[in-house]
Amino acid sequence: MAQDKSTGTVYLITEKSPQTQLFADYLAEHTCCEIRVQAPAATFSATVADRALLLIDSDHIAADALPAWQESLPESLVKAPIAALNVSDLDHALRALTCTQLKGIFYRNESLEVICKGIHTLLGGDLWMSRDLMARLILFYRKYQSNAFRPACGLTNREMEIISLLSAGSSNQQIAEKLFVSEHTVKSHLYNIFRKINVHNRIQALNWIHQNLGPLVPNADTVRNLQQRPEE
Repeated sequence: MAQDKSTGTVYLITEKSPQTQLFADYLAEHTCCEIRVQAPAATFSATVADRALLLIDSDHIAADALPAWQESLPESLVKAPIAALNVSDLDHALRALTCTQLKGIFYRNESLEVICKGIHTLLGGDLWMSRDLMARLILFYRKYQSNAFRPACGLTNREMEIISLLSAGSSNQQIAEKLFVSEHTVKSHLYNIFRKINVHNRIQALNWIHQNLGPLVPNADTVRNLQQRPEE
């Protein structure tokens, strides 16, 4: 199926230069979008496109400056998707994402073809991020969800580790081996978990996990324990 090449307007937020203009001309030719180069400190014109994408050059707006810059946007662009260009690495991307709600991330080494494809995807209402970055975000939100729910049901960190492994299908013996505890200790933890979430067996516990916590992964401490486990 051919990709939807719907046009729109891309506001390229960067300092104007001959190199910038060459980049803008390439995007205009290969995306069929209108490309408007906008200096970071400049005020947007009164006429703003309805279908727009804000593409920010990270070399000219630092991650921690994004919130203040976003607050200065005209009302007509407040809901427009924002993407960051020339992001140096995964850590840089995560810092930028903690500062503002970015819909797309383009690394410094991205090809022009990939950037054009990403622009169409973002204008179509979807996200554009690398698999590694999406995996980190999913892990973060799952951990946040678990941590946010844990105080309500009184589960400890260790009990959340066991719930994560239980959800992954681990047996009592496997949980004991992964956490370096006895199987008796695991059974004691499971008894306390079942009592706190008001279930009577493993199947009921799994149903409760899926309904209340969704798919889980072991938290950071569990991952470290597994990585430090000696070879057998």
